[in-house]
This record gives sequence, C-alpha cells and structure tokens, in this order.
Amino acid sequence: MTSLSLIGLFAMVCGLVGLLIGGRLFSPAPGAIALQLVAAGLMIWARLTFGLRSFHASATPTAGGIVTTGPYRWIRHPIYTAVCLFALGGAAAHPGAGAWMLLGVTVAGAFLRMLAEEDLLRRRYPEYLEYARRTRRMIPFVF
Repeated sequence: MTSLSLIGLFAMVCGLVGLLIGGRLFSPAPGAIALQLVAAGLMIWARLTFGLRSFHASATPTAGGIVTTGPYRWIRHPIYTAVCLFALGGAAAHPGAGAWMLLGVTVAGAFLRMLAEEDLLRRRYPEYLEYARRTRRMIPFVF
C-alpha cells in the first residue's frame, strides 16, 4: 500500500506542476480565486487540526490515533479535498483538454492516496472503520 500511496503522491504533484507550468493553476477570475481561497482555508484548517504530526510521503499513519475534529469531523480527507479543489479552480478558469487532463491526474492521484491511506489506517486503528462509516471521504453527507 505504501507504493500505491507514493504513486498517488507523484501523480498529484505532476498534475499540479503541470497546471502551474502551463499557466493554468492560477487565474484572475473571481470564481477561481474564491474556490482556491476556500481550498487554501480548508487545507490550513486541516493542518492546524492535525497538529504537529509530520507529513509522510508514504501516507504511513502517525502515532496518536485518528483525528476526528475540525474538518475531519465532516470529511476524512480534507487536505486531499483541498488539493483537488485548488486544481479544479485552476482548470475551470483555463478550460481545455490539457487542463482537464491535468486535473484528472491530480484527482486520480488523490484517490490512490486516499485508498492506500485508508487501508493503512484500518490496519493500525480498528476504530477507523466506525469513523469511515459515519464520515464521508471528500464531500460532507455525499461522498
């Protein structure tokens, strides 16, 4: 699962870097700016809630149990959700096959990371199953 997680991380980075290099990540369009500000706020809120735990490229669960407060109360993966929203803002502001493809690479990478991370969390923390049953993956009350 750690290999799958690393592949997902690589895909997310490639998608975002591709959008950036192609001049499609940022836009002066008010809608894109608003969406990206929401994404940045969600990411900051999630990181602050997660606390001092470090980032692991392989998505290896950290000690201290699962986090179920802050944005984690409503969605299991707020940081990956924020990355996808940020990329969506850029792609939507610069529509075209290349932008949508790079958004797809970013989202696919995030899903690989989520699936790998969830498997690792279930193995380490049995209570993760109950948390996953009551909390949506990315969109509160929907998905």
